[in-house]
Amino acid sequence: MRTSLWTRINRFLQNARYWYEGTPDRALDQAYDAALMIKAIEDEHFGGNPISNRSGQLSANTFAYFQAELRKYLKITEIRLAEFKASRVVFNTTDPSASARSSAYSGGDRDRASVILEKLKFIDEIIDRYKPATPDALSLVPVSQQPDSLIQTNFETNSIGVRGQAYSAEKLISDQDDSILDKTGVLPRSIAGTLNRIKRDLDPKSEQHVVQSFRSNRAKTYISIRFLLLLIIVPLLTQQITKVFIVGPIVDHFRPPENSQIFINFELEEEALRELRTYEEKLKFQGLISNTPRLSEEEVNDRLKDRAMELKEEYSSLSGNAIKNVFADLFSLIAFAIIIATNRPGIAVLKSFIDETVYGLSDSAKAFIIILFTDMFVGFHSPHGWEVLLDGIARHLGLPSNHDFIFLFIATFPVILDTIFKYWIFRYLNRISPSAVATYKNMNE
Repeated sequence: MRTSLWTRINRFLQNARYWYEGTPDRALDQAYDAALMIKAIEDEHFGGNPISNRSGQLSANTFAYFQAELRKYLKITEIRLAEFKASRVVFNTTDPSASARSSAYSGGDRDRASVILEKLKFIDEIIDRYKPATPDALSLVPVSQQPDSLIQTNFETNSIGVRGQAYSAEKLISDQDDSILDKTGVLPRSIAGTLNRIKRDLDPKSEQHVVQSFRSNRAKTYISIRFLLLLIIVPLLTQQITKVFIVGPIVDHFRPPENSQIFINFELEEEALRELRTYEEKLKFQGLISNTPRLSEEEVNDRLKDRAMELKEEYSSLSGNAIKNVFADLFSLIAFAIIIATNRPGIAVLKSFIDETVYGLSDSAKAFIIILFTDMFVGFHSPHGWEVLLDGIARHLGLPSNHDFIFLFIATFPVILDTIFKYWIFRYLNRISPSAVATYKNMNE
């Protein structure tokens, strides 16, 4: 039985190794196929030119369809190229025979390398067609911050859709010299804002600017919400799917409930004993207050034994579930890290969106949110919430609640958070919106 199990495990590991070794070629082929699909659309419907509706010959719905197809294939190409690069780096680093193969570089290897280079060259040619024309022609830059000469360029850049906006988002955030956190000058912001608004209203191109600004904000909002949902939904789905289909069967196989330890820590054992005592006292109490004949000692023991077996199954399942949670949470963290590592433009756009949303609130709304968060996480009643949260995390992972660690955490972490809040208010909010700080102080007194 055990020999056949190890045989299956070895076969599974061998198949996994073969699959991993083929990852670079598989990823490159998928990226190449996506680039071929883009090229096929260009040749069939746009005469070999980039997908665009500058001539105006296509209807809005038809061009929207081609835009969606373009975004889809560009995203596939981008993801598969990242997978190709990452898998090659890891493979070359972990393969002990890489140096031996490089010293015996055969003609077949040279042919394979030339094929790879041709595919990469073709993919780069397709992708370069849909990059912004210039580094400064950024579709997400507010129009009020762009020169007039770039307005038309931005309209053309928008034709590639959200993918082009995400591509240039990181440079947008890093290159903005007048970001929200640095908007200071000789005149107060209210007066400067009024003068700028009058200037924009008198501009003959103001309507064009407003339309472009609306498109820019709409694209930024769409990218930010989509990326935020990815950060929440993908790790949760990964945790649940891996727990049910991967981690769960493995843990149940190596830890059968009938032969495994019932309690993973002493707190679960004490909790089970308390439940059993409560059940015994309940039986005696019901015998005293009811008109039915009292249970004999033997009947009480039989019921206690049945209840103890139920508690055994329940807490054995809880212990196994805690072990599954540990490994499933690791997979969830890996998925979260992959999203963060592969979506740097999305992070930049999300940060810009949050900055504009927070700093665009009214003074009373800013003060209300600050008081809400500070009272919730660093206020007088916050230690009770932190204690419940840490106890829940420990129970989720099957760890005993270390009260010394919890008290030490409560004594230090909220203080650090409070310091960060105060520094942010002093360093940034006091410079951006002094009236919000004054409102916050009045509401907090």
